[in-house]
Amino acid sequence: MLAFFINTAAASRPDRIPALTDKILSISRRTRSTPFTRRVEAAGVKGYTVYNHMLLPTFFESNEADYWHLCREVQVWDVSCERQIEVKGPDSERLIQLMTPRDISKAVIGQGLYAPLCDENGGLINDPVLIKFAKDDWWVSIADSDVRLWARGLAHGFGLDVRIREAAIWPLAVQGPKAEELVTRVFGPEVPGIRFFRSKMLEFRGKQMMVMRSGYSKQGGFEIYLNDAELAEPLWDELFEQGSDLNVRAGGPNLIERIESGLLSYGNDMTFHNNPFECGLDAFMDLDADIESMSLEALRAIRGRHEHQLMGLVFDQPMLFGSFDIEAGNRIVGDIRSQVWSSRHLKHLAMVMMKRDFLADNTSVMVNGTMARIVDLPFDFGTIS
Repeated sequence: MLAFFINTAAASRPDRIPALTDKILSISRRTRSTPFTRRVEAAGVKGYTVYNHMLLPTFFESNEADYWHLCREVQVWDVSCERQIEVKGPDSERLIQLMTPRDISKAVIGQGLYAPLCDENGGLINDPVLIKFAKDDWWVSIADSDVRLWARGLAHGFGLDVRIREAAIWPLAVQGPKAEELVTRVFGPEVPGIRFFRSKMLEFRGKQMMVMRSGYSKQGGFEIYLNDAELAEPLWDELFEQGSDLNVRAGGPNLIERIESGLLSYGNDMTFHNNPFECGLDAFMDLDADIESMSLEALRAIRGRHEHQLMGLVFDQPMLFGSFDIEAGNRIVGDIRSQVWSSRHLKHLAMVMMKRDFLADNTSVMVNGTMARIVDLPFDFGTIS
């Protein structure tokens, strides 16, 4: 099977994406398919990327058409690439706490916590959702970087009594304003009572599986943590059958929607070269807590002294970027990490890592001969005219 490869982070405008399909992604066992891939193919996927060594659909009709549908209706996303690194055993909570500067001690079973994972220098290893699945059993729902081997190395080095594996879990997201109605039809009346980043074990065809109110969009929705590959296609088919009058379609994480919403993408907007302060993740660290976290000492030392800050850029016209470096005064003061044209707001939006000393004296910058406003993230469209 061959599929078009679309570099959505580099696509300057959604209507230019089809022009990029002269490159293909050769799929092999290293680029793993998912239990939903046959249904994704049948739904007419036009683009994939590789995420955690697994296929992730990027668009179906077009980036812009998929965006408007997501914001108005309901979509089903194959996000099996959100791999679950299971840490199980008597020392599981200790290992998870070592990996993150966020205090996890008050987490309850069934709760998800967005949390940076940081190394001994404060560098970002990943920004997963940590899920307390059961007592002494945690799932690390990872973004696109290899966490399992790092976790195993820490467990060995600290002599911890844990078992670490990539769990046989394949998340399926249902996103959009009609998501609650659709998931309720399939899983029953308990669905509306699920709070954000909380979950319930609900039944589908005799199998209990976790359903959490979460997802990589701000349009509302759920993630279903499928734990039986044989039920993948029946679950997909049931969602489409029950959602036929809701105009349900296949979709995937949408570049326009995520940038408008200020949702970060590890590997694009930040890497292990960055720390949580630079990425605006201060609220997800507990630097003054009495916890055992391997990054705390380094993060406390650099608090308030980090050199960069992830910011937003707003252009009043569509942009084609010859370079993603931002220069001012004969030096590079930033670089564009993700960007897209917003047809809703008629602005070109970018996430950019900027030098803080430049930000101290500047609220705008010239980029490729065009003036852009520098704004905080997430974008406040009430003040962007």
